[in-house]
Parts: sequence; C-alpha cells; structure tokens
Amino acid sequence: MSSKSLVVLAALVFVALGTGVALAEEGSSVEFEVTADFFSKYIWRGQNLNEDYAFQPGISASYAGFTGGVWGSLDMTDYGDNEGEFTEVDYYVDYSGSVPGVEGVEFAVGVVNYHFPSIYGDTTEIYWGLGFDLPLSPSVSVYHDVDQADGTYVSFGIGQDFGTIVELAEGMPVGMDFSASLGLADGDYNEFYWGTKDAGLNDLALSVSFPFEVFGWSVSPSLNYVTLVDGALRSSDSFVQSSDYFYTGIGLSTSF
Repeated sequence: MSSKSLVVLAALVFVALGTGVALAEEGSSVEFEVTADFFSKYIWRGQNLNEDYAFQPGISASYAGFTGGVWGSLDMTDYGDNEGEFTEVDYYVDYSGSVPGVEGVEFAVGVVNYHFPSIYGDTTEIYWGLGFDLPLSPSVSVYHDVDQADGTYVSFGIGQDFGTIVELAEGMPVGMDFSASLGLADGDYNEFYWGTKDAGLNDLALSVSFPFEVFGWSVSPSLNYVTLVDGALRSSDSFVQSSDYFYTGIGLSTSF
C-alpha cells in the first residue's frame, strides 16, 4: 500500500471512528458479517477480470454506522495462470447513516484500497453516495481515485424487491430482487483502466437474484448481465475481446 493510500485510509478511519463513537446509542454493539460468493466470471465496472470461476470471501465489522472490512477474489481455474491465488484483495472503511434533517435519504462515505497483484499493484479510491427512499430505490455513488488513476467513476443504481415468489419448503420463502446500475467515468479514469482518454458512459449492469434463508445463512443465487456502453471502450476492451457478459453467481452471508 502506498504512503498516500495509508494517509487517506488512516484519516478516514480516524474521522469515522470519532463520528461513530460520538453518535453511538446506548447499547450499541459490534456486528460481524461473513460473506462467501461464487461467480462464473468476475466482471468489475465492465472489466473482465476473470473469464472463469471466482470465489470471493469477505469479512467485516460494524459499530455505530462505521464498518471496516477486507474482501478478496480468488481464481478457481487456471485462467491467467492464477489458479488458487488471490488476484485482488480490498481493504475498506465506511461510514453510513441517515442525512440529518432530511427524511428518506441515506448517505455513505468511505475509502477502498485495491490490491491487484497481477495487474496494477495498489490503488485507492475515496467515495461518497446517497440513497433515496423512493420507488425503485434510486442511488448515486461517486468514486474518486486518489492514487494511480487520479480519475472519477460515478454509478447510478436502482433496485426492486418483488417479495416472495415461491416456497422451497414450509417456512422457506424465496424472493426475487432486481437491480441495475449505469456507470460513467472521466477521461483520466478511462485512460488508466482502458487506455482511452474518452469520458462518457462506461457500463450497464443488470442482475436478478433469488434470496432465501437456510441454517442461519442468507443464500442468493443470481443471473447477471453486463455490457459496455461507450464505443471507445468496446473498441479498446483491454479485458478480453468481448463487451457483453452473461454470468451466474451464488452469494452466502451471515451476521453475528
């Protein structure tokens, strides 16, 4: 992790911890979450980082709106000669809550350090976002790279929970959730990640998942589609010669 990344990470941890402790309600406790996701491809912001199966575990701890965690992506096949190796490890801190005095608006601020040992090394983003308690739950998140890329990526999202659609067994309902996001980036971001200086719309992602609970775990199979929107990115496509991806996944999570 670069010295610049360490300074940003330390500063946000200090601010978030201080704010979280100040706002903590009596009786607040630390909550841990463990996740274990499996995907047939790993597509990140339209970039094909793994054409084959990936296992993506994570663990986080939350207290009074503050969350810190680590997440990784492990290649499960010999794609890119990285079988059995972590090709990405992320460290992050986040502070989330309701916007004071504004009903129905949530906020999040944080920092993520990305470690790509086989591609870029390390880089760090700070981010901030808003979510709205409106039909389709619209949200916007802004990520600014303060390290290698020195560019900005913006994601607009919507989602819909359709409730229970079937029961696997008595007391085991299966829901259906839909989500979509549209990303855009400036020229500095695209020059670093895609080799083109063009700014514009980057990727459109669609996902349908079917969550249910079993033995204290949330299980969420999903069908996913991602396509590159910008013609310059589709032409350059540094991440495998394809611009449209269909893939499947299953997410597992539990909290304690």
